[in-house]
Amino acid sequence: MPADAPTIVATSGGWVPGHRSRVAFGPLLHHCVELAGVTGRAPRVTVLHTANGDQAHWLAWAAEAGRAAGVDLTNLTLFSMPNVDDVPGHLHAADVVWVNGGSVVNLLAVWRAHGLDRTFRDVWQAGVVLGGVSAGSICWHRGGTTDSFGPDLDPVTDSLALLPYDNGVHYDSEARRRPLVHRLVADGTLGRTYCTDDGAGLVYRGTDLVEAVVERDGAGAYVVERGADGTAVEERLDVRRLPR
Repeated sequence: MPADAPTIVATSGGWVPGHRSRVAFGPLLHHCVELAGVTGRAPRVTVLHTANGDQAHWLAWAAEAGRAAGVDLTNLTLFSMPNVDDVPGHLHAADVVWVNGGSVVNLLAVWRAHGLDRTFRDVWQAGVVLGGVSAGSICWHRGGTTDSFGPDLDPVTDSLALLPYDNGVHYDSEARRRPLVHRLVADGTLGRTYCTDDGAGLVYRGTDLVEAVVERDGAGAYVVERGADGTAVEERLDVRRLPR
């Protein structure tokens, strides 16, 4: 069941601690599922853990969280080989694809090796809702800031670019993120950059940002652009608090 327009939910959140499990669907992840508009059956959610190397504990945590959330959740893994025969077909059959965090640089390399860079554009245009956290947020944009290369943050500028903007994640919880975004926007390495605090998400319909939503009080979303004087200008966006 495709969404009525190509939809992306790019976040610095989504998973929350579970009451009887390690993780659970948080309001941002639930909102991603709701945007798929599924009725009459359990929504089909596929989770990719490529950025963390398909760690086995995350596969188990996600499966348990999916059962508690009442969705039909599958984990799509690529290490050491794809766990399904038809990866494009599996993604097209999903209502929602959620991408977990980790190394966005490694994620992009593995996806390109398997042709998923092309597949995801088709899947998105077909109406499968794409979402994710951290690396799973940056990947849909042109680029952003990453610790994929080491403990010092660096720019990444060769993401999938389904969205013609750059992306900053963990904007409030990692002290180096905000100043680096400002520097990279000012020197032209990054263009218009949409940023999220932990617990915030950006909802795009097509390539238009239509809403910023948050799953915790105080979380914010921002846009940073290069001003006429060559400095970075930051604007805080209006946000809507999702139901708990």
